[in-house]
Amino acid sequence: MSGHVFAIISMSELTLSLSDARALQLAAQGLLQTRPQKADKTDVLNAIRAMGALQIDTIHVVARSPYLVLWSRLGDYRQAWLEELLAEGALFEYWAHEACFLPIEDYGLYRHRMLDPAAMGWKYSVAWMNEHREAIEALRTHIRHNGPVRSADFERKDGKSGGWWGWKPEKRSLEVLFTAGELMIARRQNFQRVYDLAERVLPRVLPDWDDKQLPDLAATQRKLLLKAVYALGLAKASWINDYFRNGRGRGGPQPNPESLVEQGALLRARVDGWTTPVYIHPLHAELAQAAAGELQASVTTLLSPFDPLVWDRRRALELFDFDYRLECYTPAHKRRYGYFVLPILRRGALVGRLDAKAHRSDGIFEVKALHLEPGVRASAALADDVAQALMRCSAWHGTEKVVVTNCDPAPFRRMLYAALR
Repeated sequence: MSGHVFAIISMSELTLSLSDARALQLAAQGLLQTRPQKADKTDVLNAIRAMGALQIDTIHVVARSPYLVLWSRLGDYRQAWLEELLAEGALFEYWAHEACFLPIEDYGLYRHRMLDPAAMGWKYSVAWMNEHREAIEALRTHIRHNGPVRSADFERKDGKSGGWWGWKPEKRSLEVLFTAGELMIARRQNFQRVYDLAERVLPRVLPDWDDKQLPDLAATQRKLLLKAVYALGLAKASWINDYFRNGRGRGGPQPNPESLVEQGALLRARVDGWTTPVYIHPLHAELAQAAAGELQASVTTLLSPFDPLVWDRRRALELFDFDYRLECYTPAHKRRYGYFVLPILRRGALVGRLDAKAHRSDGIFEVKALHLEPGVRASAALADDVAQALMRCSAWHGTEKVVVTNCDPAPFRRMLYAALR
């Protein structure tokens, strides 16, 4: 970081404009500037390291969320690289913000959760283990003698259908053992988890790990807090816990960010018009540019509903004035915008949202409805940027034809089609 920024901070509290605050978060998230070159597998890993966590969700009316989050940052890339990085041990899976792909070097930050799931509020997991001891031991023995398993390897015998809340007993036991750290995800097969004993996986992916080196809980929470602030670029105290779901059940982040300011581990800053401070990690390379108002956003892209930029509704509203609610779990008649609505990021602002579906067999990328945010002016320049993002996304899917059914405002549809030609 330049001496210029340290001089500003030493003389008075750093103050950023709202646009500079947005730009700093976008820079931290890899969403500020268009990539100059095609991504490779190392870029996939580096993007996940920068975010700290890549949330997993299986809905794929467009693309499964982890792939789409990476596409928003990297553009066209090989989706298989994500699974390869998991199988190679550069990544592991565990509960962070939700179920996530995580850099393997962060394994120790989540070990306390594995060792004490009840403290994380996962009392169901503890109860299931206590109530099904024999079945769980039989499952452990099966994996030990027969090798890694998928949930699909076990026949359903209770006559029930599958679904989120209809897991068969073996699936529940696999997930409970995974939560307790006894099983790890060795790889994915057709995006299905392949579970194996941690005692076999961990020595391969993290050969020097020993629970004796586990830092105490307070030190772990401190590291997760600093990691969250770094991933966010800047953060109000009220935003911090949500990122890695750290300090569950507490009223505020632990330790108090103000104590880390006193230690020099964080910087305190202000955003024009906000009454509460924000906190910034002092190692951010872009901080000097943000302080000087020199960060310029050039990216226009579509975001997954599970993208870190928007997964915290309160943060998206406070920082980007974007009120976003995921509606795929909402009954159809109660949805306002659609089933799988993608926020539209355009040059530093969240300017709209669209409900999309990729019809892969027909080669069509359908935009069922597109809504611009209140106050966003429909223009040819905006239409051109959005059209370019749509064409890049549709080409990545192998759905070369883009069809736009509805737009709000309606004239924007004509502008989009003119730009799509």
